[in-house]
Amino acid sequence: MAAPFIEVRDLHGWYGESHVLHGMDFHVDEGEVVTLLGRNGAGRTSTLRAIMGLIGSRKGSVKVRGVETIAMATHRIARLGLGYCPEERGIFASLSAEENLMLPPVLAAGGMGVEQIYAMFPNLRERAGSQGTRLSGGEQQMLAVARILRTGARLLLLDEISEGLAPVIVQKLAEMVTALRAQGFTILMVEQNFRFAAPLADRFLVVEHGQVIQHFTQAELPQRMANLHEYLGV
Repeated sequence: MAAPFIEVRDLHGWYGESHVLHGMDFHVDEGEVVTLLGRNGAGRTSTLRAIMGLIGSRKGSVKVRGVETIAMATHRIARLGLGYCPEERGIFASLSAEENLMLPPVLAAGGMGVEQIYAMFPNLRERAGSQGTRLSGGEQQMLAVARILRTGARLLLLDEISEGLAPVIVQKLAEMVTALRAQGFTILMVEQNFRFAAPLADRFLVVEHGQVIQHFTQAELPQRMANLHEYLGV
């Protein structure tokens, strides 16, 4: 049995007085790919932000490899091996692609070297000297993921990485997720694009009103499609 990389128990979260997470309960095992499914506003992105301590306030329990992080600052949580790739990507327009790549510090041993990253993302090697604003949406997304691979993170929190991208780029991102899983990375994804997420994840968690209301495995997916259509409109 794989050991849980992260255990979330009765996690509540607020933005100011707005209570957005209402007792999230789930775990992600070492080496797993888990996808959070749900409609917009269900609390999926807020869950990733709460794990990283980037929400207004939170209570409950978030253990990373057995270490309780609920009272930790974000920079200390990152040093436990977590890397967050937000939906907005956060590429610095005034820096080149390679300067963006090199910007975050190495937080833990085992991060990918630049040559390893360029082998996985050949486009980034070609565009290394290009300004962030001159990269396509797909190249920016690849750069946003590549940037956290350098840091030594082993649990990747990926928020809507396929959003708004051409099908050929989405396919490349699917190949990336598959390759990272094969290398032992643990991945927790938020995805609206069910066709992208369906073949990639070991398990699926359906989120509604800030709670997990269903969970099922890849093997159970075919018999759950009717329920998913009802909840998600897929």
